Amino acid sequence: MNWRNRRVRAGSGEPLRRYRWWQMFSRSVRSITLTEEDGGTSIYTVEVRHAGDMTDGEVRARLYVDGSLQSYAKMPTRFSVPGGHIEVAITGFGLKRCHFVPRDGVEQQLAPDPRSAEGRRARLHRRHPGASRLISLLSIAFVIIGLCVEVPQIIEALSQIPPVAESIGTFISPIRLPLHINLMIGLAAVVGSTERALRMRSSWIDELAS
Repeated sequence: MNWRNRRVRAGSGEPLRRYRWWQMFSRSVRSITLTEEDGGTSIYTVEVRHAGDMTDGEVRARLYVDGSLQSYAKMPTRFSVPGGHIEVAITGFGLKRCHFVPRDGVEQQLAPDPRSAEGRRARLHRRHPGASRLISLLSIAFVIIGLCVEVPQIIEALSQIPPVAESIGTFISPIRLPLHINLMIGLAAVVGSTERALRMRSSWIDELAS
């Protein structure tokens, strides 16, 4: 991935808004406490509004320090912080990366706001690890089934393009399902991919399957 920090812009110092329950699937807020050069500590928080900014619709990552906006950037990006940097990236379903990467040592995920969907999912994993694993397996199954259904249909559609058909011939998908079944499988794949995004596990495969 092409990590870039040249596009980082200075923030205005505006305060971080309180997290509201209705923002569970539209806003990600993750934080980490880091040690400053003078030995003190500060809370570094990354905010991503998945629906985009109201001004231009662009989805940006914002970095707050102790609740004040320090900088912002389009993604993927990385913010320089004491001891290393924070990398932020998204997919169509949510965050796929929000990690503190130290100059030496092991990278660390930023902790989600406990009121967010990511925070609730993390709490479920801590309190009920068995149920959490089952949900994770179901999510993977939904995505794999969606992938198996969608990919042959995409190949068939591409093979109908005249230059492609003339060059390599056409492909007929062996999977023929009623429209309502197709829609149900697509919806299940979206649900599975969304759940995976809550754990920052989503990738291009999720987008292809959905």
